[in-house]
Amino acid sequence: MAPARVLVVDDSATMRGLISAVLNSDPDVNVVGQASDAMEARAAIKQLNPDVVTLDIEMPNMSGLEFLEKIMKLRPMPVIMVSSLTQRGADATIAALEIGAFDCIGKPAPGDARPFQELIEKVKAAAKSNYRYEYLRKPQAQTIAPANVNVAVEYRVGRKIVAIGSSTGGVEALIEVLKKFPVNCPPTVITQHMPSTFTKSFADRLNRLCAPQVQEATDGARLEIGRIYLAPGGERHMAVVNAHAPVVRLLDKAPVNGHRPSVDVLFDSVAEVAGRNAVGVILTGMGRDGATGLLKMRHGGARTVGQNEKTCVVYGMPRVAFELGAVETQLPLNAIGEEILKLTAARKEGSD
Repeated sequence: MAPARVLVVDDSATMRGLISAVLNSDPDVNVVGQASDAMEARAAIKQLNPDVVTLDIEMPNMSGLEFLEKIMKLRPMPVIMVSSLTQRGADATIAALEIGAFDCIGKPAPGDARPFQELIEKVKAAAKSNYRYEYLRKPQAQTIAPANVNVAVEYRVGRKIVAIGSSTGGVEALIEVLKKFPVNCPPTVITQHMPSTFTKSFADRLNRLCAPQVQEATDGARLEIGRIYLAPGGERHMAVVNAHAPVVRLLDKAPVNGHRPSVDVLFDSVAEVAGRNAVGVILTGMGRDGATGLLKMRHGGARTVGQNEKTCVVYGMPRVAFELGAVETQLPLNAIGEEILKLTAARKEGSD
């Protein structure tokens, strides 16, 4: 396979040079051009036809967010956002991911090369991904429909816990799933691979879009009906403990599968605490995090769901889980929310 051809867009010459040098250090990546603003980037895209664009959020004349919207309308392609680790940068990055950016990295602090190393893997994944631009750019994907609070009239919540894992493409995927949830949804815990600065903004965004209450998880938070808990990014793992009165625990442990928080850590804990009284869901993402944990959930009697290849931004985590036998039911993204509600509803006789 030919090296991934990349256009680097950033108003800082220093940052352009750093990103280009890091990407060119990998034989499977080739930086074919650089641009300092949206006008230069537009011309470069037409001339060079890159496979992937890295795009700074904050640029003069036209912001990265505005330029991304134009790219997705006129020439959809994988775009990786490079964002400052500020509240403003985080809010803009979440908006970019919702619009259709492939993924994001935070600009590194001095001496921190990890985001750049992550960028290499994300660029390579973007270049060979199954990214469904035509699907994602349909009008219904542009405008987020209000949450259906009326579904609560028909839905009677049972006693199950829902655990969801996602990575690249997870912002759009989680919005699509959770907007189907009623205000009285089952207690739901989510690990989404995302830098620590961004998860609070994402939780706030989900809370505005969804009928249940969505929050960035805190240590000791009790799992309650009508609440969704998003693992804080970057620093600790999220687990569920105490079978009789489940609560969130944030754990200071080493990364698992290269991630902290790790989906496997969450799924393992839910398997131990809830057993058959759980539903595990694995959505789009690179790598294999969550696959073995989902298998443990299924072996413990939980119902398990995986996103299908056609609707994944990256069919990595769901593919590995499916091949391991961890996925009981594989579905397109737009059917997963309803499936979760079906699996967690109380039976007519009043039991699960």
